[in-house]
Amino acid sequence: MSTPHIAAEPADFAPAVIMPGDPKRAERMASLILDNAQPISDIRGMLAFTGHYTGGGAHQGKRLSIMGSGMGMPSMGIYATELYKFFGVERIIRVGTTGGISPAVSVGDVIIATGAHTNSGMNELRIPGVHFSAVADLRMAAAALQAATGPVFAGSVISSDHFYFQVPGALDALIAHNVLGVEMEAASLYAIAAEYGKAALTVLTVSDHLTKTGTDMTAEERETRFQVALDLAVAAAFC
Repeated sequence: MSTPHIAAEPADFAPAVIMPGDPKRAERMASLILDNAQPISDIRGMLAFTGHYTGGGAHQGKRLSIMGSGMGMPSMGIYATELYKFFGVERIIRVGTTGGISPAVSVGDVIIATGAHTNSGMNELRIPGVHFSAVADLRMAAAALQAATGPVFAGSVISSDHFYFQVPGALDALIAHNVLGVEMEAASLYAIAAEYGKAALTVLTVSDHLTKTGTDMTAEERETRFQVALDLAVAAAFC
């Protein structure tokens, strides 16, 4: 049962899907942690794979899917909706990068996003007269925290519609409200999970910082320094 954006059958997906933004990163993750990873969709170059987890421990051999989400809330919204609605997926864990906002976090740190503010109007349409709260699944967040072997931050991020544009004064206000980082997908993912009664989590690696200069990751580092976040995502996927 293909959809306009996913060429697969419901049985092709595992109950849990790990979703980096970049489809090439999805391919890299699949090669690292899945045995016999089978490509199951590639429409518009958005690669998806299913295989069996090879990381050892209690989750060894369990079925898991990995798929790219694209960049931004509209793209995430399309794929998350189709996975939850048509393919029987129960849990989606976004694994991505974030720009650090809080002075408490540094480049290389990992953030478990328990909630996602947004400057997008997408969620305003959901419940008339209500400011929708986009929050993670508590059980998955707890599983990710429990799996952490080093310092990990848990708290809110902001999902922005803009990569470059900044509203004057917004950064200071975000810092004052203890927002940890900025990314572009979590608020949409959390809202869609709520709509379909499913579970979602976002685990992010701080790749650059909006107030600490000279420490940004290179493009190559963005592609390779996701192992800690990936390990926490796996723990959440199988909780």
